[in-house]
Amino acid sequence: MRILTINDFDTKGKTVFLRVDMNCPIDPVTMEIIETSRIRESTESLKDLEGAKVVIGSHQGRVGNKDYTGMEKHAKVLEQILGRKIKYIEDVIGSEAQREIKNMKDGDIILLDNLRLCAEENYEFSSSDASKTIMVQRLSKLFDICVLDSFPSSHRSHPSIIGFAHVLPSCAGKLVEREVRKLDEIMTVAKGPHVVVLGGSKVVDRLEAIKELIQNGRADQVLLTGVIANVFLRAQGRIKFPLGIKREEEVVSKAHALIGEYPDVFSVPVDIAVERNGKREEMDVREISKGEQIFDLGPKSVDYYLKSIQSAGTVFMSGPAGFFENENFKFGTESLLRGVANSFATTIVSGGHLTAALKRYGLAEKINHISTAGGALVLYLTGVKLPMIQALEEAATRYRSK
Repeated sequence: MRILTINDFDTKGKTVFLRVDMNCPIDPVTMEIIETSRIRESTESLKDLEGAKVVIGSHQGRVGNKDYTGMEKHAKVLEQILGRKIKYIEDVIGSEAQREIKNMKDGDIILLDNLRLCAEENYEFSSSDASKTIMVQRLSKLFDICVLDSFPSSHRSHPSIIGFAHVLPSCAGKLVEREVRKLDEIMTVAKGPHVVVLGGSKVVDRLEAIKELIQNGRADQVLLTGVIANVFLRAQGRIKFPLGIKREEEVVSKAHALIGEYPDVFSVPVDIAVERNGKREEMDVREISKGEQIFDLGPKSVDYYLKSIQSAGTVFMSGPAGFFENENFKFGTESLLRGVANSFATTIVSGGHLTAALKRYGLAEKINHISTAGGALVLYLTGVKLPMIQALEEAATRYRSK
């Protein structure tokens, strides 16, 4: 491989910084973790690092969002899954964290608090500048090796993603190694037509990737669901009132430009479901009232999307079609996932929410590749070099040249 793996290092007795992605769906009311796939994935590398002193770093949510919280509950879940003691440190780069790392013994595992509590971790850097951040400068001197295993956040150029790899011997963890191998293998044999089913709520990230997917022959048809579908509906004038999302005018303008450039590529819902008096109510998308929230696709939209999926050579689905956690609004997400699972196409499903849904509906075994990554996987399929992968390749070159 172009990158090094854990097998390339003797980690016993070494202090290892393990960057994982435990960014889990959080119940906004109870603040409990409601899906643990990403925590479970992080245990793969931990099992290969037995005998090392492992310091785990992860983030949870974005500053200002409802899922932005500390990592104490993640530590408890990780401890239950792994069956080993995890010491949670309510600190990231301060004196307590540094003291605890220095006092570690072989086999100890520490989980630092949410890395995004550090202001630097909320900004993008070049690899050189990332290595000069306070986070990397303070902590890197305490580590012997850096293991990067946060594929879902590999499209970010944050200090923990690329900074440590610039100054320490670094390699991919088990998840990143598997993702890169499997995706390269799939994309080598994937055939058209390529149908992309794109949903979820991270509109800005999705818009940046859609054009790349189309231009690189990875999206002959794009079936839109979720919040991003609402953006395109507003760009088309079918929704005539503001959606109330961040950077709305900017993203609607970008969607309008994409429709004009690729008029035959995008499909949007024609009917949707809302909640009225505690019940599901379906209607033509043009009948929605200002202030109402779209919670799911309607049956006409689902039927049309399923026909496209059935005729595809490759299907990539990322992001749920609606509020599927609610029984009244699971129809769209479940129907599309069943269509993907039962198609004859090469199938890739991505994102933590869809990973959970596949397990809930017993469909996981029918999908060619499942990844908890969302935006990172979309960008990887476009052929864009992800910052983490770039950092690992550069680290491998430096290590091999010694």
